[in-house]
Amino acid sequence: MNNPVNTLGNDISHLAHDAAQGAELSLRSTQRAALQGLDRMADGLSDAQAQTSSALKQLARDAESLTHRGMDAVREGSHQLREKSEHARSATATYIQHEPFKSVLIAAAVGAALMGLVALFSRQGGSGR
Repeated sequence: MNNPVNTLGNDISHLAHDAAQGAELSLRSTQRAALQGLDRMADGLSDAQAQTSSALKQLARDAESLTHRGMDAVREGSHQLREKSEHARSATATYIQHEPFKSVLIAAAVGAALMGLVALFSRQGGSGR
């Protein structure tokens, strides 16, 4: 005959064992899910890093290209300015050689106009204080 206390003890022992196995299975399943989640997150970070690196490299190439184009534009503008100033100097020298009297009158008129502007601005600057 079975002793009810022994039967109850065996039942409790089996329940405890089953609960422990269930908890261990749940723990392993949770660990696997966590590891898979960490793997996916690491893969995502790797992809993001690769994309960011690629974008930064493209940005650097674009910036370098813009810098070169800007420098080329400045060189071209400087060259054109030099040519125009040389042309203006040459035309002025030729005009002065051919029309010395008119050149002196023009220079005097420009000088007088500049002096008038200086006088006008110095009066306005002094009365504004």
